[in-house]
Amino acid sequence: MNNKSKSFWLFLAPSLLGMVIVLFIPLVTGAYYSMTDWDGNKIEQFLGLGNYLQAFQDERFLSSIWFTTKFSIVAILFVNIIGLGLALLVTQKADKLNNLFRTVFFMPNLIGGIILGFIWQFIFIKAFAAVGDATGIEFFKGWLSTTNTGFWGLVILFVWQMSGYIMIIYISFINNIPEELIEAADIDGATGWQTFWKIKFPMLAPAFTVSLFLTLSNAFKIYDQNLALTAGGPFDSTQMVAMNIVNEAFSVRKMGYAQAKAVIFLVIIAVISVVQISITRKREVDL
Repeated sequence: MNNKSKSFWLFLAPSLLGMVIVLFIPLVTGAYYSMTDWDGNKIEQFLGLGNYLQAFQDERFLSSIWFTTKFSIVAILFVNIIGLGLALLVTQKADKLNNLFRTVFFMPNLIGGIILGFIWQFIFIKAFAAVGDATGIEFFKGWLSTTNTGFWGLVILFVWQMSGYIMIIYISFINNIPEELIEAADIDGATGWQTFWKIKFPMLAPAFTVSLFLTLSNAFKIYDQNLALTAGGPFDSTQMVAMNIVNEAFSVRKMGYAQAKAVIFLVIIAVISVVQISITRKREVDL
């Protein structure tokens, strides 16, 4: 091994050690515990795949997976559409207010999820109720008391929090589009929509890959906002997977069973992420 190789591995060693300690060892340990009846203190029995078989028959767990999937699809769609729209808005002709708007749109991402949940809980319950009482419009009454309004409440909260963050990603790619292409389109008489669809949109393909991955992973693992906004109610109908796993581990004290659910959840997210990245990467090449 030459000196260059030695220095390479020397600099890489701290990162590899960190990954082993933080990722690999907990993953292996968790996989082992998922096949036991561990309650947080001791293991009395090795169950093999028993916890996994039980999880696939657990209606509450399967319901939380379905609810999380629906939420993720809708939230990812809205976050990327609004994030891209905001990016296009603040990258128009030079405007002194653009930087101010970027800051304002990004600020919700700086607020913790638990705080956001309580803020929007107040808005949906107190503010909406006041508007409903003043106007007599039933739409504003009883928010978060049903599965449907709880679902859309979570979507609104997540979109409000993530759109500014995704906007920054799109801005970085929009700013790298050669001005010559935009000017050539203007000279040829292209409309704003034609310029966006034929020039900007294809060149934003790498941004879509990054943004979809980030929104997908964040939407699936959401917990703080779910806890603060609805706490899974009513009757666990808005309970997402992360909350289901946490409740199983710390409320019921079935940590081995909860770990099996976590492993299943990890596999689901990994498969979806790999499929998403492969599809969007292929589109980048096609474009």
